Parts: sequence; structure tokens; C-alpha cells
Amino acid sequence: QVQLVESGGGLVQTGDSLRLSCLASGRTLRWTAMGWFRQAPGKERDFVAAVNWNNSTFTYADSVRGRFTISRVSDNLYLQMDSLKPEDTALYFCAAQGPYGGAVSEGSHYHYWGQGTQVTVSS
Repeated sequence: QVQLVESGGGLVQTGDSLRLSCLASGRTLRWTAMGWFRQAPGKERDFVAAVNWNNSTFTYADSVRGRFTISRVSDNLYLQMDSLKPEDTALYFCAAQGPYGGAVSEGSHYHYWGQGTQVTVSS
């Protein structure tokens, strides 16, 4: 069984930066595609960014491309968020697929999910 624990969220102002972390345990995710998703109050969960199983392909939502950077070191996943905007306010989730997955945006491809970390950006 895989456990994913997110951290690094907080309350920041417009233009600030945050770095989210997702620490994995239970079994290695070294050959697994992973991603970040977010859900704002009253809205559906949205894709943010993903990395494929061997760190060769990165995918970003249009709304965050150029501002957010996803990275993975060993089994752990990170999301560097720069130039934050109020519309980035959401609960951010880390997710992992099965072995050898692609950097896809569909949540249905991801089998494991964390509990989320809250990011709030004030204007």
C-alpha cells in the first residue's frame, strides 16, 4: 500500500511563492508517474501538473504553465509555485499511478492520493 503525505501549503499574498512536498511511503514509486491536482471550494478537482515514470515528460495545466514547476527526487514529489494568484487558492493533492505511467491529466489514471495541503493566496 502507498501512502502520500503533502505539506508546504499556507497563506500567502499575490506574487509570493510556495513549495509543496509530497512524501511517499509504503513501496517505491521510482518508476511511477505522479501528479498534482487541486480543488477549490465548490469546484471540481482540476489537474495541475504531472511527471511521467522516468522523469522525461512534464505536463502542466494552461493556468499554471510558466509559473509552477513539478519535480521528483526518488519517491518524493515537489511543486514549486511562483507568482501565485488568488485563483490558485485550493486544496492541493499529490497522486501516483501504477508502474510506467505517463504524465497525464486525467485523475482516473491515478490510483493513490494524499489528503491534501491547503494553499490560500490573498489579493
